Amino acid sequence: MRREVIVALRVTFVTLLLTGIVYPLVMTGAARVLMPEQAQGSLVTDETGRVVGSALIGQPFTKAGYVWPRPSAAGNGYDATSSSGSNFGVTSQKLHDRAAADVERLIAANPGAPGPVPADLVTASGSGLDPHISPEAALWQAPRVAHARNVDLERVRAVIKGQVEGRTFGFLGEPCVNVLLVNLALDRQFGRVAE
Repeated sequence: MRREVIVALRVTFVTLLLTGIVYPLVMTGAARVLMPEQAQGSLVTDETGRVVGSALIGQPFTKAGYVWPRPSAAGNGYDATSSSGSNFGVTSQKLHDRAAADVERLIAANPGAPGPVPADLVTASGSGLDPHISPEAALWQAPRVAHARNVDLERVRAVIKGQVEGRTFGFLGEPCVNVLLVNLALDRQFGRVAE
C-alpha cells in the first residue's frame, strides 16, 4: 500500500509539473514567437499611444459620431468577465422584445440609413463580445456618423470601406469590420467626437 501511494504521488507530481508548468510555458513561448501581437492581447492604442481596447473584444460605442457594435449579452454588456450569449431561443418573447426595441432605437437614431436594419445590429454573438460587424451594418450607419461629424457621407463610407477585413485565409468566414478599429480610423481622419 505504501509503495502504491508513493507511485501515485510521483505520477501526480510529474503530471502537475508537465501539464501545469512545462506545457503552459512552452505554449506561451511559442505563441509569443509565432503570434506576438495576439499573445499580448491584441491591444489597440490611440494616436497618443494610450491603450484603448483590444481588437479581439467588443466594446460599447453610443455616440452618434461612431459606428455602433452589435448588442452584447455578456454581463451588463461587453463584460469580458461574463462572456456568454443570452441563450434565448427563436421562440423567446424576451429575445423578440429586445430585438424589436433595438430595431426601433436604431431606426430612430439613423433616419438617413438606407433599407432595413442589418440583422447583426440586433443580434448578439455567442460570446457577447464579438468586436466585428458586417460591412453592410457599418455602412448602414454611415449617414448618422457623417451627420454627427459634419463631414461628407462619401468620406465616411471610404473610411469604413478601408477598414473591411477579408475572409480568413481567403475562404473562411465573411468580410467584416472591427468596430473599434473603424472608430479609431474615423477619429484619425476627422478628429475625435466631442464629449
